[in-house]
Amino acid sequence: MPTSVIISSAPSRPATHFNVVSTSILLTGVLTGLAVTGLTQSVAGVVAGAVLGFVGSLAPQVARQWERAVLLRMGVYRGLRGPGLFWRIPFVDSIPTWVDQRVMTTSFAAEETLTSDTVPVNVDAVLFWMVHDPEKAALEVQDYAHAVSWAAQTGLRDIIGRTSLAELLRGRERIEGELQTLIDERAMPWGITVQSVEMRDVVIPTSLQDAMSREAQASREKSARIILGQAEVEIAALFSQAALSYQSNPTALHLRAMNILYEGLKEKGALMVVPSSAVETMGLGGLFGAAALSQTTGQSPPDRGAGPAGSPPSDQRKGQSAISSGPAALGIPALPTGFPAG
Repeated sequence: MPTSVIISSAPSRPATHFNVVSTSILLTGVLTGLAVTGLTQSVAGVVAGAVLGFVGSLAPQVARQWERAVLLRMGVYRGLRGPGLFWRIPFVDSIPTWVDQRVMTTSFAAEETLTSDTVPVNVDAVLFWMVHDPEKAALEVQDYAHAVSWAAQTGLRDIIGRTSLAELLRGRERIEGELQTLIDERAMPWGITVQSVEMRDVVIPTSLQDAMSREAQASREKSARIILGQAEVEIAALFSQAALSYQSNPTALHLRAMNILYEGLKEKGALMVVPSSAVETMGLGGLFGAAALSQTTGQSPPDRGAGPAGSPPSDQRKGQSAISSGPAALGIPALPTGFPAG
């Protein structure tokens, strides 16, 4: 399985580098040689001054605040130097390594790695670490930066191999903690401390993403139906309690029915079909008739006799007028005629 490791760290410094002091010594040697040459009229003075200035410029070294120089004398470790100005013996002392003690970052990735449930995943992570013991970092391992990166990669592959896909997606903090502990145990003998590990991305195959999406959608639909069923059960229980209350109080039931009828008809253009049994039970016919009579009070009573040929008797016309005009008196849109009077 292919893997990739990307290392991001500070660039290494050369074993010997010039600074202001070295440059000053070199210029002093050259100028002294020129002066000697001017007095003796010999080129040997310039050559000797340049050689002495160059050799002298190799002695002073400057380590920056975050650097430590590993000093070897004739190949034997003599200690750490820095930060600041320090001196060495040219051609006798050597500085093979400059150790950077700042926090370093290493990006690493595990590609096509199988989880415990045999799912190939690609995981990208970032490692934050620092050198707390420059002596061990210089003497115990050849290249501590690459060693840390390889330890991080192998540790990540080990963690993924014994973790399921669900745990990898949901328990990132736990996996990051385990990975930090594992890398720290491996890097501690090298004088390196791991501060934190952060997983940037977990990539799974596209076909598996579609399957997981369908599974999540089915799970949400299942939860929605369960919640709807629970709501129906609670509503049925409340209706049962309300039925017990209405059973012992018919007047409350009539008022509730009339309120439902009013709420349904108060919108303009609304039409509600009311069963005849409800009309008879609630006495809506008599109520509408009384409202209509109260509206026509003060007018001459209609003839109770027979009307013109082909017209219904006056009593029947009055009942129809009461039913048809009753809702208007109550501020309710008119119901279709044909309901029996109460």
